[in-house]
Amino acid sequence: MTESAAAEITGVAAPERVAETLRERIVEGELRPGAPLREVALAEELGVSRNTLREAVRLLTTEELVEVKRHRGAVVKMITVEEVRDIYLVRRTVELRAIDDSALATERALAGLEQACAAAEEAAVAGSWREVGTASLRFHQALVATLGSPRLDALFRTTFAQLRLAFAAIADEADFQRSFVPRDREICDLLTAGSRAAAAAALRRYLDDAERAVIEVLRLQAVPDPA
Repeated sequence: MTESAAAEITGVAAPERVAETLRERIVEGELRPGAPLREVALAEELGVSRNTLREAVRLLTTEELVEVKRHRGAVVKMITVEEVRDIYLVRRTVELRAIDDSALATERALAGLEQACAAAEEAAVAGSWREVGTASLRFHQALVATLGSPRLDALFRTTFAQLRLAFAAIADEADFQRSFVPRDREICDLLTAGSRAAAAAALRRYLDDAERAVIEVLRLQAVPDPA
């Protein structure tokens, strides 16, 4: 990390800023479930004290993104089926409300939807499927942002980081993400055209299918191999 970047992390809110850096690495798929958060190495990389890093890890633990394992220290958390169900309950509640209230969204907020959707399409053309997954999460994050609620935005920064950890269980990310890119586009176009009922119906189908797919993968992974 450059000196200027390290300087941005230091200060009164240093633990929060370090937590945000690590949370973003989770969203981008760089930190996967089970990955160790090595205190000395990370503190040096981010240019902060070990105490600051410990506090950042504590914050991520309260967000259920990190857990502390005996004899292993802090590791990135693995998401359970029950947690996935809860995540999608929250998504349905808030994202569908965002569509209902989209007539009140600002032009800037709607532009964020188009930008994220286009980023996913470009990444798909390039075959960068991890980036597709990130851009898709950004699209749905942008959808929540149209509500203009800082509290919901903060909630969904954590929610989508948890969701990325659930996606990590999917071995063939290309196969999974490929089918959802055009569906994000469908929702985006319907929403920006003012077709809210159709956009809501498309989003419900999208969330139902995505939840089933993720849960199926997690359940298969939980089945022990025969001896």
